[in-house]
Amino acid sequence: MTTLGPNYLTLSDWAKTRDPDGKTAVYVDLLSQTNEILDDVLWRECNKATSHETTVMTGLPTVTWRQLYQGVQPSKSTKAKIIDTCGMLEAFSVVDQSLADLEDDQAQFRLEEGYSFIESMSQTMSSALMYSNALATPEQIMGLSPRYSTVDPTVAQTANNVIDAGGVGSTNASIWLGVWGPLTGFGLLPKGSKAGLTHEDLGKDYAPAYDANNRSYKAYWDHYKWDAGLTVRDWRYFARICNIDVTLLGTAGAANLINALIRLVNRIPTMPAGVSAVQKTDDPRGGMISMGRPAIYVNRVIRTYLEIQALNKFNVLLKLEEWDGKTILTFRGVPIRTVDSLLSTEARVV
Repeated sequence: MTTLGPNYLTLSDWAKTRDPDGKTAVYVDLLSQTNEILDDVLWRECNKATSHETTVMTGLPTVTWRQLYQGVQPSKSTKAKIIDTCGMLEAFSVVDQSLADLEDDQAQFRLEEGYSFIESMSQTMSSALMYSNALATPEQIMGLSPRYSTVDPTVAQTANNVIDAGGVGSTNASIWLGVWGPLTGFGLLPKGSKAGLTHEDLGKDYAPAYDANNRSYKAYWDHYKWDAGLTVRDWRYFARICNIDVTLLGTAGAANLINALIRLVNRIPTMPAGVSAVQKTDDPRGGMISMGRPAIYVNRVIRTYLEIQALNKFNVLLKLEEWDGKTILTFRGVPIRTVDSLLSTEARVV
């Protein structure tokens, strides 16, 4: 049963979409964001119905230097299973039929209302990839931050890939490096489902809507749905610079982000030769190797600071490059992507 309330489009809302001549107004969405991580994530079907089970190696077998006439002790590797689940992100748009009938083009009117749902779903999914914690909220997915939530290796092995930039308050931001690939980490889809956000026009005969007094009325229904999850198969291919105090950026007390980025890319086991000397690629051009596609993620505050640093004549690592007609900020050839859902109000990671 659906009841009328502040979550439903009203005549007042409709009037705000009108130009003085009564036509549909061209409006500006002041709530839209840039979340480029959604463009980078590799999406794959779960190996179970709505969950994905990954076997990871947690220990190597013991090997032996043997002498003649001496035996070798058998050994084996140790393994563990990790299970990641999908969450169901959904929304219904309900528009009173009489309100929609005021429009010459009902489809266009409902589509414009749908843009706000699409933007909200995108922002919510991007935020979930970064911050959702399935242990605290079982209906959500397990994002990156809960997996890389400490700088203490005695607490979690992933702490080896978490770099502390020194911030101690609650005005901190993070920089993330992700290498998306089938052996490293990817987004999850339930078996047999469609990738990404889906929209279904249910029409006006789907179900009656109800007001606060339980009285029904006819309405147009639209259903928005996005079933997705995240798995990190090899934690070594994701890394985080945390505790970046954004209030100090541009001052003498600011964290040295260039040094931190150098440490960040060198935490990854295999990277292109031009990025890290940890392991070279066979590609003489230093192209991306087969383990996955690396990208660095920052919010708009950090990106602004890095772009200013890129203009420093002594800087040789940060560059503004032209890719497909777009200006892209890169660090040693790895694209730096803007994710507005990354906060500048993170608590200190310890």
